[in-house]
Amino acid sequence: MIDETIEEISRMQTHSSSVVAVKATTALGELLDRDYRNVEEYERDLERNAGALRRANPSHASLHKAMREVVDGVLGEADTIEDAKSRTREEIDRIVEAIETGKHRAAARAATTFEDGETFLTHDFSSTALEAIEVAASEGCHLTGYVTEARPRYLGRKTARRLAEMDRVDPHLLVDSAVGHILERCDRVVVGMTCIVGDTLYNRVGTFPLAAAANVVGVPVVVVGSESKIIESDFVFENEEREPAEVIREPVEGVAIENPAYDATPMDLVSEVITDQDHYQDGL
Repeated sequence: MIDETIEEISRMQTHSSSVVAVKATTALGELLDRDYRNVEEYERDLERNAGALRRANPSHASLHKAMREVVDGVLGEADTIEDAKSRTREEIDRIVEAIETGKHRAAARAATTFEDGETFLTHDFSSTALEAIEVAASEGCHLTGYVTEARPRYLGRKTARRLAEMDRVDPHLLVDSAVGHILERCDRVVVGMTCIVGDTLYNRVGTFPLAAAANVVGVPVVVVGSESKIIESDFVFENEEREPAEVIREPVEGVAIENPAYDATPMDLVSEVITDQDHYQDGL
């Protein structure tokens, strides 16, 4: 299970950073069925496998944080193998529950910030942002939503389809480069997050130019996500280069294809961050 999970994460078969963290944390439960000679051997195996899972996707802070918390909660805390395994199970259950409930709580808190008649712009696909919009609409808010396609993977189209299924939401789909044209119609930008590290927001590529344009026009940028995606230290974000075929199917001789998965947005371009635990004004 651990090896399969590492392969799945490495191949980006699972895209949500929250889902990745849950899958990796759950996978560590495989160690509870293995036999060990002593506590030290178990702890070494736990640390080795947690490290391998963490390295499978170095761009996900929530994955890094989850693996670190499991290891820190077990290493040096048990005298017997049984106790070490019991502590591991407790940490796995606690972390999984925190991640799964965190995004729902963040969405619920963000939902209360929407106003009836509001027009928002969102980018790419964020399950937490979508849940917040759905809750706000179900509670009576009539909303107009502009959605970028989020090229080259076009996940914004998936977002638009989800919005179209919601009562009281009027969705509009546009190409990424049209945000400057449309921003003046919007009350705010609402996006999710891959992670926030220090004074930088890392999110799907296209977030930075959107936030910069919104800043020029004077439209607030609101980021929604679980507190587990915010990390201050012991983590260095590593971007991912996706397949060139997503940009152009047939290679062009002499042309290097760039296809980064994420970009870095300075937090001074962010007006608010809404999580399951806190509501930050003017960034962090």
